[in-house]
Amino acid sequence: MSEFSENMRLMCAKADRERDEGLKTPEDVVRYDDISYGPDPEEVLDLYRPQAEEGKTLPVIISFHGGGWVYGDKGVYQYYGMFLAEQGFAVVNFTYRLSPEHKFPAPLIDMNLVMKWVKNHADEYRLDAEHIFGVGDSAGGNGLALYAALSTNEAYAREYARLAKNLSPEALAEMNSNPDFASLDEGGFHPVPGISLLAVALNCGAYRLTAQDQTMRDYLPHGPEDAEELALANVPEHVTEKFPPAFVMTCPKDFLIDQPKALLPKLREAGVDFVYRFYSDEKRSLGHVFHCNMKLPDAKRVNREECEFFRHYMN
Repeated sequence: MSEFSENMRLMCAKADRERDEGLKTPEDVVRYDDISYGPDPEEVLDLYRPQAEEGKTLPVIISFHGGGWVYGDKGVYQYYGMFLAEQGFAVVNFTYRLSPEHKFPAPLIDMNLVMKWVKNHADEYRLDAEHIFGVGDSAGGNGLALYAALSTNEAYAREYARLAKNLSPEALAEMNSNPDFASLDEGGFHPVPGISLLAVALNCGAYRLTAQDQTMRDYLPHGPEDAEELALANVPEHVTEKFPPAFVMTCPKDFLIDQPKALLPKLREAGVDFVYRFYSDEKRSLGHVFHCNMKLPDAKRVNREECEFFRHYMN
């Protein structure tokens, strides 16, 4: 692991502990913890449901957490996820395998396994598998958007499969361990049949990556100098008219504040329905992924607005 990524893990963990100090599970949320969705011990998820909707089949939000591809798990997204559940959704909060221990495309494989879990357990947990939405921030915004692109762009899926043949043996083994994700034939990526993302919310996301992005040295199997491999992890060039409707947001002190400038023109050009929001508050300095801080009124505001955005696509 690079020194940059190691320091990032330490700093993010400290900040998240301080952010969530004193928070508790809301009394109006029912939670199911530590459910395995894949063969690796790290492939676990929590499911949150509003207690008032017990017995009802609910639309689903899947949360793809951030952390620069090297940090994060479902634990640091639990209070955020439970707030979303209080808005009337069943929320899937999953941990995915991190780099450098697991290289690209491990997070995308795990996202597809989560989609498969939702489909297979819809009856058991009263999940509306016909209405699935995704939220992702920072690196999770990249992962969620890439998954949406792979699921809707056949040319990208084929290119992914072609270039994937040059990945490390470890990465290839991870890919082929999940036949629902990818087989290295002309078909390329294989999304879980019968379910799809109806809309996504991309919060303070990383959409266009460069060779100067230090975490890419830990994330990409051959590093950022491999132009074709780097292109696989970029979002804008892979957006088509089939990309799901998107709610895109940033804020004044988001260090990825310029990233929407790479994504929004592509969404507009493709005719994708999207909403862009720039959140600011004169009394507070809103920073990167502020929406996860459930002590902030601004966080609750943006999360409610994204849930309303999702409801627009439920009919």
